[in-house]
Amino acid sequence: MTTAAAGGVAAVATAIPFVSSFAPSERARAAGGPVEVEVSDIPPGGVKTVEWRGKPVWVVRRTPEMLAALQGHDAELADPASAKPQQPVYAKNAARAIKPEIFVAIGICTHLGCSPTEVPKGSANPSLPADWPGGFFCPCHGSTFDGAGRVFKNKPAPTNLEIPPHRYAGETRILIGEDTA
Repeated sequence: MTTAAAGGVAAVATAIPFVSSFAPSERARAAGGPVEVEVSDIPPGGVKTVEWRGKPVWVVRRTPEMLAALQGHDAELADPASAKPQQPVYAKNAARAIKPEIFVAIGICTHLGCSPTEVPKGSANPSLPADWPGGFFCPCHGSTFDGAGRVFKNKPAPTNLEIPPHRYAGETRILIGEDTA
């Protein structure tokens, strides 16, 4: 009986490190873990970029003018109702956001993975139409997205910008990478 007990203890002692090696490393957990973002310090019209899972994530504080610019150009967009699944259900609306004034999106073009830049309404950019409503422009291949990350028709990018899972962890804090559901 003593031999059996010693053998059992040895088996457990051997199994624990072996089984724990299947758990993700601290580095792997950190790469996919949620990122907390304070939004109170983002000025109206401003953008804060954070990294989540090795990708840039934009957090934009939209002004009333930026929100108004999301209306009236649905006919020019490839997926104005966000029918393709690039966002969580709670962001499947015209603003593609939980709260319309705060927009959270992965800042990677859905064409070839370039990083678009924010271009405000009325910017003098010869690559953009004169009636540009404001949004994001990918200079690599010319894809354009409105202020909700919805791609315009006939552009190289096939889909809208991706909206990561996120939730509010307070009035002024967002947790990117963690869903409300």
